[in-house]
Amino acid sequence: SQASFEEDSQKQPAVGHWKPLMPSKGNEDEPETGCQDAGGVDETQSTEQLNVSRLRSSSVEIREKGSEFLKEELHRAQKELKLKDKECERLSKVREQLEQELEELTASLFEEAHKMVREANTKQAASEKQLREARGKIDMLQAEVTALKTLVITSTPSSPNRELHPQLQSPSKTVFRKGHGRHKSTSSAMVSAASHNVTPEPVSHEHKEVDSILFAEFQAWKESPTLDKSCSFLDRIYREDVGPCLDFAKQELSELVRVAVEQNTLTIEPVASQVPMVKVSAEEYGGPKKCALSGLPRTCKHRIMLGDSGSYYYISPSCRARITAVCNFFTYIRYIQQGLVRQDVELMYWEVMRLRREMSLAKLGFYPSEM
Repeated sequence: SQASFEEDSQKQPAVGHWKPLMPSKGNEDEPETGCQDAGGVDETQSTEQLNVSRLRSSSVEIREKGSEFLKEELHRAQKELKLKDKECERLSKVREQLEQELEELTASLFEEAHKMVREANTKQAASEKQLREARGKIDMLQAEVTALKTLVITSTPSSPNRELHPQLQSPSKTVFRKGHGRHKSTSSAMVSAASHNVTPEPVSHEHKEVDSILFAEFQAWKESPTLDKSCSFLDRIYREDVGPCLDFAKQELSELVRVAVEQNTLTIEPVASQVPMVKVSAEEYGGPKKCALSGLPRTCKHRIMLGDSGSYYYISPSCRARITAVCNFFTYIRYIQQGLVRQDVELMYWEVMRLRREMSLAKLGFYPSEM
């Protein structure tokens, strides 16, 4: 604006310059009039110069203020831009972090899903295997129950079934089962009992008298047969027969044997007929010349295995006779509990007493020489 003002002022004709005038005739006062005009021009020129200087100073001041204002606005805009850059950088980091967490979460979810699928497949395969095994066991047990019903129903004290009571067989006809199988304490114990040298006297030649207390306890148990040893009938037999009969020098092993006999998971097999073991990791305790239960040096013709532990324990003939006597007792009361024995209560009572007598003789150290 100042520059245009200066250009306009330069373009205007200079005020106050003298112009040559022709003197007019008969007018003597004209020179004075020219002097007055020159003075007025000077005053006008100074006023205009003052106005120009004022305009120049005001324009410079305006320009300086405008420059300061623009600088402040620029500085403020730069600060805002920096803040926005920082905010954009922070938001970018947050977005990257969220994307990384999302990827990790997705990967972990897929891994967990695959793991759950694998576990479900494994459990399904195990369940199917257990189902097949259970069905096989059911079929086997049904066949055994059918056979046992036939044997038990046809056996009475007056005419006992020699297959059900192997102790009545001659020693030459005694046959031991070979090999190893699960839950054979029942069959093994009954077969192992075939070891008597002398055929027992007929029942009719014995003089017997029923003990009223024992018979009352047996009758109470017979009404609701159970294997719970808290009832008075089994509690007495545990205290008087089973406990002492299975009380060996090796207390820890004795307890394991007692539990296996109660759970029907004990296996007895002859050492002479043992087959090569499939399990390489199977361990043997005792030996053919040392009993694992008594710890005494004895010739061991049999060994036992508790459940599916894979560990074999060599036992002496005396220990075998004691274990067999207890197994025979538990076998018979299981038959009664399952309803397989259909005899008079008094006949069942005397069979129980006979089994108790076998346990008493065994715990005192009496056993057949064939053991």
